[in-house]
Amino acid sequence: MILVLLASIDTKEWGVFSQERIGKAGKVFKIYKIRTLKNEPHVLGHLDKSATRLGKWLRTYKLDELPQLVNVLIGDMSFVGPRPDIKGFADELEGEDRIILGIRPGVTGPATIKYKNEEELLSVQDDPEKYNRTIIWRDKVEINKKYIENWSFYLDLKFIIKSIFN
Repeated sequence: MILVLLASIDTKEWGVFSQERIGKAGKVFKIYKIRTLKNEPHVLGHLDKSATRLGKWLRTYKLDELPQLVNVLIGDMSFVGPRPDIKGFADELEGEDRIILGIRPGVTGPATIKYKNEEELLSVQDDPEKYNRTIIWRDKVEINKKYIENWSFYLDLKFIIKSIFN
């Protein structure tokens, strides 16, 4: 609650941000995060320029993701799994890639860990949107399919520990 209050003061808006995401079976749900961006247009790959000073700190330590524990409690998400995407990605999966929609999305997971510096990676691309769709997204799909095919409690535990200490 303290972080929400600080984010409210920092951004001059309610400190909790919600956005529609695609979940299990393609169901749309609202994901919750602590607000980190100024109220201005945002460009993919350059969100760091829109983030407040506090917001950059929260994003660095992934503290902006804490409200997703509410998503876990209400059953929209699990602790580990593929990250839930906005419309236009997971909802458009086809064929064997749709296995990703068979499980609840996670707060963390193997693709989340690999791409923990995704914003930084996108910021150096000439066309961040194209790079995200053709390179990063395709890689995330493959990583998440492999995760699902090899799932175990110990694998989830490994990703939780890596997320905390990495």
